[in-house]
Amino acid sequence: MPTHVAMTALDYTHLLDAVRQIAYDAGQKIMAVYASDDFDIEHKADKTPLTRADIAAHDTIVAGLQQLTPDLPILSEESSDIDFSQRRQWQRYWLVDPLDGTREFIKRNGEFTVNIALIDQHKPILGVIYVPVTQDSYYAAKGVGAFKVEVNSEPFPIKVRDRVEDKLIVAGSRSHASKKLQQFVNSFDMEIEVISIGSSLKSCLVAEGKIDIYPRFGPTSEWDTAAAQCIVEQAGGKLTDMHLQALRYNTKSSLLNPYFIVFGDTNKSWLPHLAQVK
Repeated sequence: MPTHVAMTALDYTHLLDAVRQIAYDAGQKIMAVYASDDFDIEHKADKTPLTRADIAAHDTIVAGLQQLTPDLPILSEESSDIDFSQRRQWQRYWLVDPLDGTREFIKRNGEFTVNIALIDQHKPILGVIYVPVTQDSYYAAKGVGAFKVEVNSEPFPIKVRDRVEDKLIVAGSRSHASKKLQQFVNSFDMEIEVISIGSSLKSCLVAEGKIDIYPRFGPTSEWDTAAAQCIVEQAGGKLTDMHLQALRYNTKSSLLNPYFIVFGDTNKSWLPHLAQVK
C-alpha cells in the first residue's frame, strides 16, 4: 500500500477488521505469559519494565502488520530506536504499544492493553485498543466512528459524555500518582470523583462516556496516546496538550508527549483549571 494513496471509509473498515484480529492475537500471546509463574522482568534504559509478554506481542503485531500493509513502516515501543532523519520521511505509518501498562501486567490487575494506531500526516486516523483480560476491544477510524465490542457480543457505537453535569468524574493513573492531579481536582467547585485505573483504559472510559476527563501530568510516549486519540476523537471528544491543541505525531526527534488531557465536554472551559496546576 503506497504511503501517498488516500484511503476511503471502506478501506478503513477492512483495515479495522484485520488490525482487531492482530491485536487479539497479540493479546493471546500476552495472556499465555500472564498465566505463567515467571515474567522474566527486565528494565530498559529509562527504568521502565520489560517482560516476555511485551516482546511476544511486539513480534506478533509486527508480523501481522507487515503482512497486511508491507509498504508501511512500523514504529513500536519495542523497536523505537529509529533515527528521526529516517522517521521524518514517513507520511503514513503504524504506531504500536504492544503492551500498554506493563506495570499493571506485573501487578496482575488486568489493566493493560494492546494499542495499534495508523498515523497519516502526523494525525491518528485509525486506532484499536484491545484488553486481553476482559477481551473487550475499542476501535475507531476517521469517518467511520468509534465502537466497543465485548466478548460474545456485537460491536456497538460509543460516545463521550459531552456535558459535565453536577459531578465531575476524573481518571487518575493507577501507578503514577501526582500532586498536580490533586491541584487540578481542587480547582473545581463541584463534587469530584476520581477513578484510578491503568494504561489507555482511562482514555477508553472517556470515549465511552463513563469518565469526563483524564488529565495526564507525567511522562508518556507517542505510542501511549495515538490509538486512544483516534478513538476519543471519533467518539466526539478530544485528546490535547495543555493548550487544548490536538497531539501530533512524528514531528520531532523525541517521541515523548507533552502533558495532555482527554475530555468529552468540548464546550466547557478547561484552561482556567489547568492554569491552577503548578
